[in-house]
Amino acid sequence: MTNATTSESMNSSGTISSSFIPINVKFWTYLIFLVPSIFCSLFVLYHLLFDRTLRRSLNNHVIILLLFTVLFCELSNYPWMLYYYTHTDTWQRSFVFCSIWGFFDWAIYILQLILFAWASIERHILIFHDKWVSTDRKRFYVHYLPVIVILIYWLIFYSVVYFFPPCHNVQDDDSMVCITTCVFDNFSFRAFETFFNNIIPSLIIVFASAALLFRVLRQRYRVRQQIQWRKHRKMTVQLLWISALYLLITAPLAIIIFLGLYGLSANVGTAFGSLAIYASYYIVLLFPFVSLLSLPELYIKLKKMLHLQGRREFGRNNQVTPK
Repeated sequence: MTNATTSESMNSSGTISSSFIPINVKFWTYLIFLVPSIFCSLFVLYHLLFDRTLRRSLNNHVIILLLFTVLFCELSNYPWMLYYYTHTDTWQRSFVFCSIWGFFDWAIYILQLILFAWASIERHILIFHDKWVSTDRKRFYVHYLPVIVILIYWLIFYSVVYFFPPCHNVQDDDSMVCITTCVFDNFSFRAFETFFNNIIPSLIIVFASAALLFRVLRQRYRVRQQIQWRKHRKMTVQLLWISALYLLITAPLAIIIFLGLYGLSANVGTAFGSLAIYASYYIVLLFPFVSLLSLPELYIKLKKMLHLQGRREFGRNNQVTPK
């Protein structure tokens, strides 16, 4: 994912290059994950939406929203990326298209980060303060309203950045994401965006996840209620699986953006920044698989489906036809 501080080129201003990794390597490694990731997204979304129990579970609602953003990126950003890698010198793109791509590439990445940061906080409410969501009115204010506020803030903020800036964005045909956003030339704005939309959500995920694990384990040994423990364990494990994915992939990029904000040397940051940008695109590709693993009932169902299909294929291939 790239913004004005993490562009496709490394120059004296301290922006980061992703050309450190060969284009053909990026093409094949992304493609190998993309196709199964799309099918996994569809499988998980289908069951989360059409299984009544899963759909009504409040802890799954943000996951459903995140999966929709993931699937959207997989059907837009990633095909564009793969096409760019094979038509680098011949693809003529319009300014409007570049603005849309920039929005999809960076803004949706930030949306996913902020939404999961909220999910990390909300999991404490669902486990330890379930009375806060015991009525429709309470659920609206505690469960739905924060997500609505996040979506409104995000849409306004990044619509201004990419579509209605107070200055002039510049098309950069030498970059994959071919737009340079002018508002990030302002240090104060760039610092605000970096801290509030990137660093703080990452820190929330770290501390909220660690605190949740501590609180759940402490409650288990104090209360020793097996039924409650199974319920809490499921929600905790789901959060920790996804938290691990976000932290392993987003933390390096957040660090390089933070250091770049304060003048990280181009020579120091080139390789690390390139790898951080390259790895950041795996957050979308791996999220469906991690979501599947964090939902045992779906994982078991998929294993049974694959096992049954394998038995059918084996039986079909070993049928003996009478002479």
